[in-house]
Amino acid sequence: MARISVRPSAVPHRIRALWERRSAAGDRPGPGRRAHPVARAAGLVTVVLAGAWLGLTTVGAVRAPVGPVNTTMALHPSLDGGTEIDIPPLGALHLDTHTAPFRLQVDVDQLDPERSRDLVDHPERISGLQDAVTEDVGRGIRTLALRSGVAVVVGATALGLVVYRRPRRAAATGGLALALLAASGATAWGTWNPNSVLEPRFSGLLSSAPSVVGNARSIVSDFDVYQQELARLVTNVTKLYDATSTLPAYRPDPTTIRVLHVSDIHLNPASWEIIASLVDQYEIDVIVDSGDTMDHGTKAENPFLDPVPDLGAPYVWVRGNHDSRDTQAYLSGLDDVRVLDEGRAVDVAGLRFAGMGDAQFTPDRSKPQGGKAAAERAGVQLASEIRDQRRAGTPVDVAVVHDPQAARKVDGVVPLVLSGHIHKQRTQLMELGTRLRTEGSTGGGGLRALEGEKPDPIEASVLYFDRDSRRLQAWDAIRLGGLGLTTAEVSRHLVEENQPGGASPSPSGSASGSPAAPPPPRRSGGER
Repeated sequence: MARISVRPSAVPHRIRALWERRSAAGDRPGPGRRAHPVARAAGLVTVVLAGAWLGLTTVGAVRAPVGPVNTTMALHPSLDGGTEIDIPPLGALHLDTHTAPFRLQVDVDQLDPERSRDLVDHPERISGLQDAVTEDVGRGIRTLALRSGVAVVVGATALGLVVYRRPRRAAATGGLALALLAASGATAWGTWNPNSVLEPRFSGLLSSAPSVVGNARSIVSDFDVYQQELARLVTNVTKLYDATSTLPAYRPDPTTIRVLHVSDIHLNPASWEIIASLVDQYEIDVIVDSGDTMDHGTKAENPFLDPVPDLGAPYVWVRGNHDSRDTQAYLSGLDDVRVLDEGRAVDVAGLRFAGMGDAQFTPDRSKPQGGKAAAERAGVQLASEIRDQRRAGTPVDVAVVHDPQAARKVDGVVPLVLSGHIHKQRTQLMELGTRLRTEGSTGGGGLRALEGEKPDPIEASVLYFDRDSRRLQAWDAIRLGGLGLTTAEVSRHLVEENQPGGASPSPSGSASGSPAAPPPPRRSGGER
C-alpha cells in the first residue's frame, strides 16, 4: 500500500491558496463573511428595538403613590402616544397628553386605607390635594424616566451581546437605544399638552362616567386645569373606592342647563331604557329628539311612543323622514312633549327652541327627486321664523331639524342647530358662525341595522349650557358599542372660547346673532 506524504510547511500554503480563490469568487466561508450594509443596519435596529422593548416590559414599570392611591406607571410602545389611566373596575381615561412613540400607562392598583381614611376624615385637606398629587405624579414620572433609561440600555445591551457576541457591538446597541429613548422623550416634552385633561375619553361602566369625567361647569370655569382636574380625578377615585362611603352622586353646577340630544331611534325599544338611565345619571333638564323615532310612521307603531312621558324630563321633538303626520299628532297628545314644526318656538328649562319637521316622508328609505331642495326650503322657512322671533325680542337659543341640509339654512341666525339623519355624530362650525351638532343613531339604526355585518353603535350627547348666557359650554359624546349596553365611551369636548386662551363668548340673542366658535369640524359618512 502506497503512502502519500505531505510536508507540514505545505499545509498553510494550500489553505491560504484555497481561501484566496474563494474570496475572489465572492464566497468567503464561515464567520468572516460580511453582510450587506443595509441588512446589517436593519438587523442592528431590530436588535435595539427588541432589546429596548424587552427591558421596558421586564423591569421598566415603577410603583408610585399618587395621593391616596397606589399606582403602577410604565411606558409602552405606541404609534400616537398619549396617556391611559386604568381605574378598575370603573374603566379607563384616555388623555391626548403628548405625541411620541410611547404611551404612558398608569394603573390604579389599590386605595391605601390609611391615606384614604385620613382624607375622608379630614375633608379640608382636599383643598391642598392638587399640589400633593402634582408632586407625586412628577416624582413618579422622574423615577419612571430614570428606570426606563436603565431598562432600555440594559435590555438592548444584553440582547446585543447574545446576538453579536462582541462587547463593542453590544455596547453600541445599548448606546443607540438610549439615544432613541432620549429623542422620544424630547418629542414628548415638546408636544406635552397639560390641557388634555379638559377633554378626556372615558370607557368603562356607563354609570361611572359622570363621576369620573367630572362636572362640565367646573371644568369650563376653572382654567388652572392640570392640577385641579388631576386632583378632582384622584378625589373621585378615592370616594369610589372607599368601602365606608357610597358612590358619589353627580352634582352639576346649579347654573348649568343639561340637554340630552337623541335622534334616529328607529323603533328600538332599548333606547327608552338608555335615555331614562342617562336622564337619571346626568340629571337632564330637557331631552331633544331630532327625529326618525319611528321606522314606517304607521298608526300601529304609535304605542311605541307611550314611554316618553315617563323618561323623567320634558321631551322636545321634530319630525324625521320616517315619522308621519300621524306620528306627530300622537306625540302632541302625550304629557310633557313639545312638538316643533313650521318654526314654532317653545321655552323649556330656560332655553328657547324652534324647529321644523322634515319636508319628506320616506318610510321605505327611498330618495325622492328634489329631496335636498325640499330640505333647503324648509330650512329657509325656519330661518325666517327665527328672525321674526329675534325682532320680537324673543331670540331662539337652539334650532332643531332632522336633515343637516335644512340646518345649513339657519347659519348666522341662531347660535346652535341640532340635527340627525346621517346616523353619525359630528360637529361643524358653519361659515356664518352657527355651530351644527349632528347626532348619531340612539337606536343603533333600528332593527334594519342588523342587516349589515355588525350593528351600528348607539349614540347620544349631553350638552351643557350656561343658564345666564344660554350658550353651549361643553358636550359629552356618548357611544355604546358591542352586544352589551352597559359599557360606553364618553368623550368630553369644550367649545373653543371656553378653553385656555379662547375668545370670550358673545351674549346669547345679541343683535348680530353670531354664535361662538367651536372646535374644528369632524367629517362623517353619508345620509340615511
